[in-house]
Amino acid sequence: MEDLRKDAQELFNKAYAYHMMGDIKKAIELYEQSIEMYPTAIAYTFLGWAYSMLGDYEKAIELCKQAIELDPDLGNPYNDIGSYLIALGRYEEAIPWLKRAITARNYEPRHYPHMNLARVYLAMGKFKDALDELENVIRLAPDYKPAHLLKHQILAMLN
Repeated sequence: MEDLRKDAQELFNKAYAYHMMGDIKKAIELYEQSIEMYPTAIAYTFLGWAYSMLGDYEKAIELCKQAIELDPDLGNPYNDIGSYLIALGRYEEAIPWLKRAITARNYEPRHYPHMNLARVYLAMGKFKDALDELENVIRLAPDYKPAHLLKHQILAMLN
């Protein structure tokens, strides 16, 4: 079993390398091989991310849900589902997924779901809620420039 896990991790690492080089189809192939050998929540999450890069958000969401079934404490797939729903313009649906990412036991970088939630609230015209979430982002990641930029854009709109 340990050998299978190790081999699956090697396939995952290769998949990630192809993913980062932009060869999404090869990355998908390797992620799928890794999962077939030894399924992990992170492999399902990254496979979903790869599909999202091809614009297949529904498939990406389905894969993230499989990741959650394997490890409900991993925050990444909750945040990813939220971001895919944002991309689909389904803001209300994204909110509970992003809130679950915020409270997930195992999640880094923790400021991402707050940033995504700020984007949702901004799209919905809930400026105060968006600013509150941006304050959370800045508290968690003071050097995260996109949060500062978005905060100033919202404040400028309100003046």
